[in-house]
This record gives sequence, C-alpha cells and structure tokens, in this order.
Amino acid sequence: MSSHHIVRDDQEPALIIANGLECNNELLGQLLEWSPLVIVLDSAIERVIQLGIKVDVLLGDFDRNFDAHYYKENHYPIEIIHTPDQDKTDLEKAFEYLIEKGHKAANVVWATGKRADHTLNNFSDLALYRNKLKIVLFDDHSKVFLLPESFKKWYPKDSIISLIPLGKVDGISTENLFYPLQNESLELGFRTGSSNYVAEDGIVTITHENGNLLLIEGFD
Repeated sequence: MSSHHIVRDDQEPALIIANGLECNNELLGQLLEWSPLVIVLDSAIERVIQLGIKVDVLLGDFDRNFDAHYYKENHYPIEIIHTPDQDKTDLEKAFEYLIEKGHKAANVVWATGKRADHTLNNFSDLALYRNKLKIVLFDDHSKVFLLPESFKKWYPKDSIISLIPLGKVDGISTENLFYPLQNESLELGFRTGSSNYVAEDGIVTITHENGNLLLIEGFD
C-alpha cells in the first residue's frame, strides 16, 4: 500500500479515513501519495493498520473500551486526539481539527456504505463546513463535493453527473448536460438532478443562486 511520502506543499488536501466501506487500494494509494496528513477515526484504526498505512493522527471519542494508549506505544509518533463531545460525529471533529490546524482542504474515504444514517450525515457535513474547508468524499463509485455558485469543468461525453440539493437550491442553470436546467429549483425529497450526463466532450457549466448543491461524479 502506498503511503504519503511525497508532498508538494501545505495546500494539498489532508486525508481522513472514516469507518464505512473500504475503497479499492488503487484509489486509496492515489489519495495517500499527495496527502500531507492522514487522520484515522478510532473505529477504523485496525483496518487501516492492516493495510500498512502510516497514520499521523488517531482521533475519536474512544468509547467501547478503546485503548488509545496501545496505539500511542506501538505506532509512534502517531498523535492521539481524544474528542469526547457526543454532540458531534467523529468525522465532524476531524474537520474541526484540520480547520484549527490551518488546513484548507480534505479528502475523505470510507465515509459511505455500511450505515445509511452515517452516509447521509456525512453528505450534509459538506454544507456545514462549506465556508471553512474544501471537502471531497470518494468511494469506488463516486466523487462527491459541494458546488460553488459558479462551476466549470471539462468532462468526456456520457460522464454521469448528479446534482443533489441539500434542502432547496434555486436558480440552477447548466450547460452541456443532456437534461439541461434553466433557472430552475431542486429540492431534496421533491425534485433532484440524479443521473444526468454530459452531452458532448467539453466544458460543463453549472451555476446556482442560493442553497447547497452537491455534485456527484459517477464512475459506473
């Protein structure tokens, strides 16, 4: 398993490994290669260690008789961060740790699958921290991030693009999607932009006036 030996500068995204379904080793290795910092949530630490990944920070509430001292002694110089606050998830605490340390971006893996409630909450965190940290969630089938009000990116034809509102999003317009939107609204539970796709090789433009709009790039 690749580890984070090469770092271009301090602006590279930190990597957070949560405790959902594992992604494939190739994807994990790609993210590790450029990551300046690897944070693992406590419940995932044994799975991560078994993959031979160098962990910088072990973070969590350490409940259920979790022995953090063992990892401190056996995986030096790992940093142990105890975050007992039960009003926040361990993933939210990891985001706040990064913000406090001055990081600007984070990639997150193992944050989907397993439990639907955890997955939905992890998606909503992108809106909670939108003005503090640039967050991207990865799994084997998708890449998920929150859109700025104006977004442009080149995609090949037929790339799967889903626009999922967190709440209601107004004034959405798109260019170069097969199902275009022209100053329209999407609202979770009523109308979403799931399973759209790119009409032609080229730039996709997406703008919206207000609200939190997720873009999910599908890899299937």
